[in-house]
Amino acid sequence: MNQRGLKTICLYLTAWFMAALFSLPLLMMISGSLKSAEQLTRDPYSLLPAEWNWSNFPEALSSMPFFVYLSNTLLLCFGCVIGTTLSCALAAYGLSRVSWPGRNWMFGLVIATMLLPWHITMIPRFVLLSELGLYNSLWAIVLPTFLGEAFFIFLLRQFFMTIPEQLLDAGRIDGLSHWGLFWKIVIPLSKPALATVALFQFVTTWNDFGGPLLYLNDPKKFPLAYGLERFVSSYGDQTHLLLAAATLFTIPMIIIFFLAQKTFIQGISTTGIKG
Repeated sequence: MNQRGLKTICLYLTAWFMAALFSLPLLMMISGSLKSAEQLTRDPYSLLPAEWNWSNFPEALSSMPFFVYLSNTLLLCFGCVIGTTLSCALAAYGLSRVSWPGRNWMFGLVIATMLLPWHITMIPRFVLLSELGLYNSLWAIVLPTFLGEAFFIFLLRQFFMTIPEQLLDAGRIDGLSHWGLFWKIVIPLSKPALATVALFQFVTTWNDFGGPLLYLNDPKKFPLAYGLERFVSSYGDQTHLLLAAATLFTIPMIIIFFLAQKTFIQGISTTGIKG
C-alpha cells in the first residue's frame, strides 16, 4: 500500500472515530428514552435497553401540552426564517452589488456588531418592544429578525460577490433595475447560501430559550425549548420521561439536517470564494 492510500485510510478512520465520539451522547439519550425507570437507574450506560419501553414517548407527550409548544415553535421558526433570510439578503445585496459612498465603512460597522453580546442589547430591546405593545407576543421574537443579523449578512455578501459581474451587466442591458437584478438573477443563483442561512436560523429559533423567557409569560405561547425547561422542573426526577421528551425535541433537527445537508455543505463551501 502506498503512502497516499495509507493517508486516506487514516483520514477515514479518524472521521469515523470522531463521528462515533460525537454521536455517543445522542445515542445514549435515545437509548435512555426507551428504558424503564428501574433499568435507567440500575444500568444507565448500556446502549441497548433490556426491554423497549415505547410507552415513555406517549407518557411524556401527555405530561405537557407538546403540540401547543410545537405549533408555537413552528410559527416562530417560519417567521424568523422569513425575516432573517429576506432582510439579510437585501442588506447583503446593498453591501456587495450597489456602489454608494461609505459602503465599506458600513460593512465594517455591521461586522463590528458581532462583537456585542446579546446581553448588552437585551434590556434596550426589551424596553423598545414593550413600548410597542409586543410583550407576551410571538412578534416580540419574530419582528427583530426582519432587521438583519450581522453574521448572515456577512455570509450572504461573500456569496453574492462570487456572482459574475457579466450576468448583472446583461440584466442591466435588458433594463432590469437593482430590484430586478436582486430577484431575477442574484436570488436564483444564491439558493445554497440562502438555504444555509435558513437552516442556521431555523436551528437557532428551535433551540432559543432566552427570547421566550424574556418576552413571554403565557404558557399557551411557549415554544418547545421553554416548555422542555418547564418539563424538567416538573419531572426532573423521572429521567426516562425527560430523555423521551428531549428525544422528541431533537429528532426534527436531525431529520432536517440530513435532508438539507447537501445544500448546506454546498452553501458553506462556496461562500467566500470570489469569482
